[in-house]
Amino acid sequence: MTTTKVILSFPWGNSSNNNNNNNNEKSKADSYQDTGLCEAVLKVARKELREDKAIREQALEQMREWLKQNQEIENVRTDDLFLLKFLRTKKFSVFMAQQMVLKYLNLRKVHMHLMYELDFLSPNLNKLINNGYIFPSPVRDKHGRRLIIGFARNFNPDEHTSSDMSRVHSLTYETLQEDQQNQIVGFVHIGDFKGITTAHVSCWNPTDFLRMMKWGEQSIPMRHKEVHLVNVPSAVKYVVDAGKSMVSKKMKDRFQVHVNVSDLCRKVDPACLPKEMGGNIPMVEMIEWWKQELAAKRDTLLALDKMTILSDGSIISRNGTDRNNNERALGMETITGSFRKLEVD
Repeated sequence: MTTTKVILSFPWGNSSNNNNNNNNEKSKADSYQDTGLCEAVLKVARKELREDKAIREQALEQMREWLKQNQEIENVRTDDLFLLKFLRTKKFSVFMAQQMVLKYLNLRKVHMHLMYELDFLSPNLNKLINNGYIFPSPVRDKHGRRLIIGFARNFNPDEHTSSDMSRVHSLTYETLQEDQQNQIVGFVHIGDFKGITTAHVSCWNPTDFLRMMKWGEQSIPMRHKEVHLVNVPSAVKYVVDAGKSMVSKKMKDRFQVHVNVSDLCRKVDPACLPKEMGGNIPMVEMIEWWKQELAAKRDTLLALDKMTILSDGSIISRNGTDRNNNERALGMETITGSFRKLEVD
């Protein structure tokens, strides 16, 4: 069995080859004729994102013109695939997509140590990938979504830093977003907290943790459909609750905490999970297939570092205020208190 067979065996079709079409020299009018997206995915796009060919092309034209005229950013990608992940996340509100582009660029600039040099071959990231800290399942669920699976016990806080953790997550998300079906149907996140220790959490600076939780939802273009946490020890629930307090109500409502893997499998198709969690495919095979996907997108991800934002003056925060101004208002005391409580416990 190969990666292609696993994905093709699912009725939603194989989206891993969709991106090849973006490299073909076709006229703009025909650029969506051969995307390879099946009718089920196109139906989701129409129903949930209000997307059709006319809206898509008009929005892309407006985005490119805005990028051309904007003097506060440089070297930003203008290809369809890159711009569509912002438009789809914001359901084709062009203004909101433009704001997300600015916030995305600013987040990367402010936290370069957490979001730059996304090279899966770099020793620290490669080790986390090989150890199975985070990887997507090659099997899509009944909604056509990829499951992103993380194992806390496979992150060694004595060897790795919060920078390594953030970068391997960014590497995962950026790679998966280079796929049209993923952009449309969204993702399911699975986090197994078995084996987590105080050292895992305390490797984070509370300020970085706060900003990534608070700004990440507003700045990273992804459709998070479900978040499942399993084997969460009582001590870590303080930090989980603090993190949930930083996100929107919509996102908060999508969190589900499970007592064990058996409980998780009542909500998630076990066939999408690695064999070690009750699925059919061993984790090591899933990781090897994932590394093939990473290799195919390596140059694309490294090129992201060329993009930059010169000023954040045009960014409007969710509450209409300067997003860099008041850390206390964003919940710094809540986060710091949760970290300290964890250390005491």
